[in-house]
Amino acid sequence: MSDTNATAAVDQSLFPTYARYPMALVKGDGSWLWDDKGNKYLDFMSGIAVTNLGHAPKQIKAALVKQLDELWHVSNLFHIPNQAEAGKLITDNSCADAVFFCNSGAEANEAAIKLARRYNQKVLNNGRFEIITFEQSFHGRTLATLTATGQAKVKEGFAPLPAGFKTIPLNDLAALEAAVSDQTAAIMLEMVQAEGGIYPVDPDYMKELVALCEKQGILLIVDEIQTGMGRTGKLFAYEHYGIEPDIFTMAKGLGSGFPVGAMAAKEKLREGFTAGSHGSTFGGTPIATAVVKATLETIVGENLSARAAQKGEYLISQLREKLAGNDFVHEVRGLGLLVGIACAEPISDILNAAQERGLIVISAGPNVIRLLPNLLVTDEEIDIAVALLVELLEAKRHVVKS
Repeated sequence: MSDTNATAAVDQSLFPTYARYPMALVKGDGSWLWDDKGNKYLDFMSGIAVTNLGHAPKQIKAALVKQLDELWHVSNLFHIPNQAEAGKLITDNSCADAVFFCNSGAEANEAAIKLARRYNQKVLNNGRFEIITFEQSFHGRTLATLTATGQAKVKEGFAPLPAGFKTIPLNDLAALEAAVSDQTAAIMLEMVQAEGGIYPVDPDYMKELVALCEKQGILLIVDEIQTGMGRTGKLFAYEHYGIEPDIFTMAKGLGSGFPVGAMAAKEKLREGFTAGSHGSTFGGTPIATAVVKATLETIVGENLSARAAQKGEYLISQLREKLAGNDFVHEVRGLGLLVGIACAEPISDILNAAQERGLIVISAGPNVIRLLPNLLVTDEEIDIAVALLVELLEAKRHVVKS
C-alpha cells in the first residue's frame, strides 16, 4: 500500500471535517517543520497563530516535563497554585482583574458571552442579553460562537441557531447605532479580523464604539484568540487602540501548542461568575497552567511583543517593496506578525505551490495569503519566505481576469 493510500486508510476512522493537505508533519524545531518523508518546510503558519514561540521551545518543554513528573489533574474544587500564578501573570500584564481558564478559544468566547449575559441579568438586573458582532468575524464553532461569527459558511446546516445575536458591517457607525437597543448586553469584536481577511479595526471607529458602550452601559468584549500573545506587536491587540475592554479572550498562542484558553475581565464582572455559575473539568489544570506560565514569562520577559512589531514591520515593508506594481496584488496589510497579501483572484494554487517549494502559509478567505511566522522568526527566514512568495506572485502578473 502506498504512503498516500495508507494515510487515507487511517483517516477513514475520522470524520472528514478537515480538508487536509496530502502530507504528515512529524517534527518541528523553531521556524522549521519536517514531514514523514524527510522534507523540510519553513513554517509561516505556526499552527494558525498557535506556536508563537516556534516549535518545541525548550523553556516551555522544561516547564511541561517538570509538571508531568509532579501532578497532572485534580479538580477545580481544589486550589491549583499554577492556575493562580498564571492568572496573576495575565492580570499583571493587562487591564483585567479576574481570569477563567478553559480549553480553547471557542470555550473562552462562550465564557465571555455567558458572563456578559449573566452580569446584566443577575447583577444589574436589567434583562439584557443581545450580543452585537461583525461581518467577516470568527469567534468559534460551538453553537453560540458560530452564531456570533459573521460568516454564513460556518452556520450552514446548524439551524436553528441561538437567539440574541446581531451581526453588522465593521467600521459602519450608522449600522452600529441602529443595532444598539435596550436589550444590548455587549459588543464583541476582533481588533484585527484574521480569518475574515486581515482587516484591522479603524481607530476612529473604535473610539466611537467605545464611547457608545460607555454612554449606553454596554460591555465591550475583545476576541484576542488569534491576535493575543504578542502576535500583533503588543501583548494584546487592544493595546494598539488605547482602550480597555471589559472582557477579553485568549487561546492559541497562550499555550505554545498545548490546548488552553482563558477569559479575562474587569473587577466589576467578578460578581457575574459566582460559585457554580460556570465551570470546566479540564480548564486550568496544573499541566495547562504550567505551560501558560512559561509562555507568558517568556513573551513578557524577553519583550517578544516588541520583537514581533519590529519583524512584522520588516516583513510588511519587504513585501510592499518587492510586490509594488504587481497588478495581481491589491494590498499588503496587517499588524505585527499577522500579515495578509490581498490578491485579485483565489490563491489556493499559490499556497500549494509554496508548500511544494518548502514554505507553509495559509489563506484568510479565498483571495488573501495569510502569514503567521513565530515571534522569534529571523530576518533571514523572512527573506526566504518573501523571495519565494514574490516569485510565485510575479508569475500571476498581468493574468488578472477582466
